[in-house]
Amino acid sequence: MKITGIELFKVKPRWLFLKISTDEGIVGWGEPIVEGRAETVKSAVEELEDLLIGKDPRRIEDLWQAMYRGGFYRGGPVLTSAISGIEQALWDIKGKFYGAPIYELLGGAARDRIRVYTWIGGDRPRDVAQAAREAVAAGFTAVKMNATEEMHYVDSLTKVDAAVERLAAVREAVGDEVGIGVDFHGRVTKTMAKVLVKEMAPFRPMFIEEPVLPENNEALKEIARVAPIPIATGERMYTRWGFKNLLAEGIVDIIQPDVSHAGGILETRKIAAMAEAYDVAVAPHCPLGPIALAACLQVDACTPNVFIQEQSLGIHYNQGSDLLDYLVDPQVFRYEDGYVPLPSKPGLGIEIDEDKVRRAAEEGHNWKNPIWRREDGTVAEW
Repeated sequence: MKITGIELFKVKPRWLFLKISTDEGIVGWGEPIVEGRAETVKSAVEELEDLLIGKDPRRIEDLWQAMYRGGFYRGGPVLTSAISGIEQALWDIKGKFYGAPIYELLGGAARDRIRVYTWIGGDRPRDVAQAAREAVAAGFTAVKMNATEEMHYVDSLTKVDAAVERLAAVREAVGDEVGIGVDFHGRVTKTMAKVLVKEMAPFRPMFIEEPVLPENNEALKEIARVAPIPIATGERMYTRWGFKNLLAEGIVDIIQPDVSHAGGILETRKIAAMAEAYDVAVAPHCPLGPIALAACLQVDACTPNVFIQEQSLGIHYNQGSDLLDYLVDPQVFRYEDGYVPLPSKPGLGIEIDEDKVRRAAEEGHNWKNPIWRREDGTVAEW
């Protein structure tokens, strides 16, 4: 079997889909994307095409090594995301060739179902208590919300109080049994993160996410000393080499590699295995589309230290299209009591509505994240 062609489709709300065709008629789908950099990643995938055409798609490790090591400059979000989407499509092909879900080729299932959480509150968190009630009524057992809006290096206690009050309102609305993830989104400095986590601790969040930017991960030790809340990070980290020091230094409780950014399905599985050796949990990042989520679920199924999965149904980014809109059978992602069943069909376990994808790609998108500024005009983290 040989790879014969690669096609890319920019589709709303902010996604990039990839189709790899073979001479045996088996096709695979992937989702190579950096949110806000779809055209850049598209070009990166096209640059890798010469390494793929005419090759056997089943030789995934060898092709990954060629794509990763074949360039003198490597890593980073764009190149690794390009490789990630390609690798997902190769696994989709291989699973379909052997008639098995991908996780069956990676050691088999380690669980019966996968817990998922849902987003509430939007980019600038609002009405979180009511949104949390609605999520619980819909069957979810965990939610995630942004912690705060933009903050300065040292900012007012008024903003701290507002963030804590939102968390308190959610905890009161849903009770003690529901998990609440609080995403700092790298928006605050270590100084303000220490203040926030100390004040939030009485409301027992499930985790705090990216309390500082990944380039400031050394500050996580200092933050961990302030409050006994599990610390999660990793959505902006790439390949096992990017996670190596974080794990070895013992400064994180939960890692959140993104299967569309960190290197693909097998690379994420390798990262998770490293984490398991350090007694660290995994909660894969995935505010993306259906192909990315399908890839995550394949990793989740065979990875014992995954404890929960992010998914994007109804997320505030999904304007114009949502998670299920490009699937022939949306029931593959049916949520029951806060869990999703293991995929059962070959490959990624989903069927993409290719006609709808092609029509959507005719319109495309040019999604960019907003540029935020603080009260004094300085550029803030979004």
